[in-house]
Amino acid sequence: MLADTLAAIAPVDDALAPAVQARLDNLTKPPGSLGRLEALIKSLAGMSGDVSPKVSPPGVIVFAADHGVAEEGVSAFPQEVTAQMVANFAAGGAAINVFARQIGARLEVVDVGVKGAVAGDGVVIDKVRPGTANFAREDAMSLAEAERAIEVGIRAVARSHAAGCRCLVVGEMGIANTTASSALLAVLSGRPVSRLVGQGTGIDISCLAHKARVIEGALAARQPDPARPLELLAKLGGLEIAAMAGAYLGAAARRMPILVDGFIATVAALVACRLQPALRGYLIFGHRSCEPGHDVALELLDAEPLLDMQLRLGEGTGAALAFPLLEAACRMLSEMATFDSAGVAGAAPES
Repeated sequence: MLADTLAAIAPVDDALAPAVQARLDNLTKPPGSLGRLEALIKSLAGMSGDVSPKVSPPGVIVFAADHGVAEEGVSAFPQEVTAQMVANFAAGGAAINVFARQIGARLEVVDVGVKGAVAGDGVVIDKVRPGTANFAREDAMSLAEAERAIEVGIRAVARSHAAGCRCLVVGEMGIANTTASSALLAVLSGRPVSRLVGQGTGIDISCLAHKARVIEGALAARQPDPARPLELLAKLGGLEIAAMAGAYLGAAARRMPILVDGFIATVAALVACRLQPALRGYLIFGHRSCEPGHDVALELLDAEPLLDMQLRLGEGTGAALAFPLLEAACRMLSEMATFDSAGVAGAAPES
């Protein structure tokens, strides 16, 4: 499944840009006056292969999994919060539930590796294993498990696509997943761990230094190779991070625009782009997280987010908040009057 998905991802169709630009320039506004919204609609056209793209209804997928490295005391919350939050998602009470309802999104929660048993409406059980191993002491998972977790994400996108979703928002839940993401980013960026780690769920400064030491020790012990992204996921990653990478790949294979959330989601996108560089053209970055490593991950992907709201929640919340901008871009192109249809004089020719 993974090999077929990688092979199915084609570069975005830049040939549509002139036709979209011509339409934009004939709308009742000064050329370029809607700024990044105009660039956004051209990107959406290239992703979808449609000169009049649509992004509604959106699909939101939240992947949940536990991390063995939580044993090292790197989070402000105990590990059982992962399963408790999955129950909250199922009950409709989390922030992502609120924002998904606001944008009319189909929401699915996928247990790809929660340590305990979870259930509820909208929860899909596709568990690879009950949490990763503690990567401070051994590899987080096997290569086969990393690939299986990626394929969980591919399957989830297939369900969203079959349900009629035209755009994808991917979120996550997993206590200690900022630790795994920081470790992955340290390898992929070559930057010092101390530059990348943040407070995650709200740890204090002394715990932040401990978190950095745990990651540094794991890097020395695991010796991951940045040129081998699947092996990197196996040694240091999370099951939900791998599933997110798979979801991005699965969406791109179906030409679905992808709204990337914050730090963890962007690191997952970075890993996925190392598996298939053509994926990058299908990624739109929803917001800039408060996590210090996020700027580094964005820089590596040459990405400029749509929003900067000082968020650091995860779950896909920042991406869901950015979705109305995509909808606005599509409506601008399809619903605004042209100079001719409105009987408005266009710009005077230059002398």
